[in-house]
Amino acid sequence: MAVNYQLPTPASLHPVPGITLGYAEAHIRKPNRKDMLLVVLDPGTRAAGVFTQNRFCAAPVTLCRNYLEYTMETRALIINTGCANAGTGDIGMTNARATTKAVADALHIKPQQVLPFSTGVILEHLPMDRLLAGIPHCIANLKPDGWFDAAHAIMTTDTVPKAVSKQIQIGGKTVTITGISKGAGMIQPNMATMLGFIATDAVVGPDVLQAMVKHAADASFNSITIDGDTSTNDSFVLIATGKAGHAQINGEGTAEYGQLQLAVNDVAIELAQAIVRDGEGATKFITIKVEGGKTHAECMKIAKAIGHSPLVKTAFFASDPNLGRILAAIGYAGVNDLDPTTLKLYLGDVLVAENGGRAASYKEEDGVRVMKAAEILIRVELNRGREKCTLWTCDFSYDYVKINADYRS
Repeated sequence: MAVNYQLPTPASLHPVPGITLGYAEAHIRKPNRKDMLLVVLDPGTRAAGVFTQNRFCAAPVTLCRNYLEYTMETRALIINTGCANAGTGDIGMTNARATTKAVADALHIKPQQVLPFSTGVILEHLPMDRLLAGIPHCIANLKPDGWFDAAHAIMTTDTVPKAVSKQIQIGGKTVTITGISKGAGMIQPNMATMLGFIATDAVVGPDVLQAMVKHAADASFNSITIDGDTSTNDSFVLIATGKAGHAQINGEGTAEYGQLQLAVNDVAIELAQAIVRDGEGATKFITIKVEGGKTHAECMKIAKAIGHSPLVKTAFFASDPNLGRILAAIGYAGVNDLDPTTLKLYLGDVLVAENGGRAASYKEEDGVRVMKAAEILIRVELNRGREKCTLWTCDFSYDYVKINADYRS
């Protein structure tokens, strides 16, 4: 079960005006589970996205990038689990295009207005007969309050659905932001296997969404890691239907832009943290803060070196304060001019290391006390600048190996 995660309920997820959602049990890989999702968007809806940097990116990722570059209006999203449609060559692209055409024909829109997404096993072709047969079932299920079912329909190795919703006031109008994500392993976003979709009814100008989704990604999905693997299918999409009725938000710098960006970031961060809390086999939720760096990039290098280390992660699973493993990770992170004598390492409220070695005040029983908690803070003070970063990760347990060994069973 996910670490300290509060499950969403249907009542907690606000419908977003201009959007309906429908699912199907299409038996893409396994029977008797929701494994397809259709999101239908009213005319005038805009979308923007960030995607995996894996060079073996999936066919639907390539198609989404192309469609978003040349289409001002997005009218539908179609998502399947069970098969990633990655490493599938020309056939994979043909199948992705056929999927968007089938949805477009059913909804009487253009194929370029349909964004496809897939997640699941790599190097296998989509079962097109089952996928195409699932589209009418998705349409039959369409409803505005379908976010709870939608969160279930995009799960793979997830143990819990991930969904967040909030409302804010802009220009005297209520603005809704609701999002879903999936992911539990193969998480190391480089923009986690992750998908994230956030929708709002805010009224935004044509150049606003791309900057907003990139900023939100950096604050959330680009600040988590479970196992250091970057998937072929990672996608994060921000949708705006423009139904809220306030004055249009044009560009950064205005109070309204800042207010909306903050709310989108909040939803994205909760969704990203839910992925870490549900990390495959996770028993600990770990926050890594690196402060006092020369650049944000060097802070993130150090945070990811700690967060990726199997030795660090297994020590946290065992509540074993073998904390020299953290120092080793800091040292090999690639910050070549780092002076170890100037930094300090804290575990929760406990000073572990300073002046290049173990702190005189450190006692192992204090380390054990902190590491037994379900939520743990690692803080590194570099004392060489003003930049900082935060990364969220989890431990490695026996179940991580079991889950991934049995993934295709």
